[in-house]
Amino acid sequence: MYCIILVVAKDKKEAAKIAAALVKNKLAACVNIIAGVSSVFRWQGRVEQAREALLVIKSKKAKFPAIARMTRSLHSYDVPEMIAIPIISGFKPYLDWINESVG
Repeated sequence: MYCIILVVAKDKKEAAKIAAALVKNKLAACVNIIAGVSSVFRWQGRVEQAREALLVIKSKKAKFPAIARMTRSLHSYDVPEMIAIPIISGFKPYLDWINESVG
């Protein structure tokens, strides 16, 4: 029912734009932004490195399609990372707050 969605953005400014839109539109209860993430990845047959910003999005599984659409519309990458991880357990008042925040 609840999930954490990980998204990596090119920088803190892009991450903040995505985070604000998700919370404003009640798709996420909270988004943490961790700037300065060092990423090593394969892209178009080459090993690349980049400094990026990680978004940790708290929401509900049912909101993932809308989160993906909005994130994609605001994201600069051709293939942005968007990975949903289920929350298998949590502090009930916090989970209730997520539910109230995203509807």
